[in-house]
Amino acid sequence: MKTPEGLRALIDDGVIDEVLRPLKSGKEAAVYVVRSGDDVRCAKVYKDMAQRSFQQRVQYQEGRKVRGSREARAVGKASKYGRKQQETAWKNTEVDALYLLRDAGVRVPEPYGYFHGVLVMELVTDADGFSAARLGEVVLEPEQARQFHQILVRQVVRMLCCGLIHGDLSPYNVLVGPDGPVVIDFPQVVSAGGNNAARSMLLRDVNNLTAYLGRFAPELLDTWYGEEMWALFEAGNLLPDSELTGTFVHDESTIDLDSVRHAINDAREEALIRQQGREAAEEDDDR
Repeated sequence: MKTPEGLRALIDDGVIDEVLRPLKSGKEAAVYVVRSGDDVRCAKVYKDMAQRSFQQRVQYQEGRKVRGSREARAVGKASKYGRKQQETAWKNTEVDALYLLRDAGVRVPEPYGYFHGVLVMELVTDADGFSAARLGEVVLEPEQARQFHQILVRQVVRMLCCGLIHGDLSPYNVLVGPDGPVVIDFPQVVSAGGNNAARSMLLRDVNNLTAYLGRFAPELLDTWYGEEMWALFEAGNLLPDSELTGTFVHDESTIDLDSVRHAINDAREEALIRQQGREAAEEDDDR
């Protein structure tokens, strides 16, 4: 295929040898399957931050550190230089998170480097060597759904122990590899200790996964892993291997349980709508 503009510099520098095919394209980036020597990898080419929602940027970037005082002042003034620094920081966020989380034992793609604004990383494949399907595209047996839920809750815990929250975790940001689920897409990762919306984002991440996997194992819908791990985190007692039960005693004097349940139901409905949309698109493609 014709080499995309964003990948030419990588070929010129010998980082990759060939672009094999596009893998996916979203609002934030386009991902390509590439060859580097004898290895097949993927390359993530980030799109201009101007294409993303300003409101969303502000919410996710709260609590992120800027490398220097000059950069911090420029970002605060929203100058041209500040916007450029903000763009660079946004792209670096996923790279930094991948290395940190991989070292912490979180199931994420292996990063191989960041070159000319392009992230080169492991291509997650299935047992047959094809590009792995997203979790939201597969049908699971109840036992497999319970196992995946357990694995993913553990990944969220390990992320939280690193001080990070995915911020946009759903069945469509999880790939199903031969050894189970792998979490992807971290440009919007949130600081657990520095973002006022950290708790709500964590609960949304966990609820999104629970809502989808609960379609195959309904008993999961009555679990409270997000609340349980956040309580342990706030108390300074959360460890990467902390034993979780999925139960949580709410303080009814301060917590609106109806609102919590509404949030879970919203997550379930969102997962169902996404699935119905994908099924409709697939039907149109078959016609």
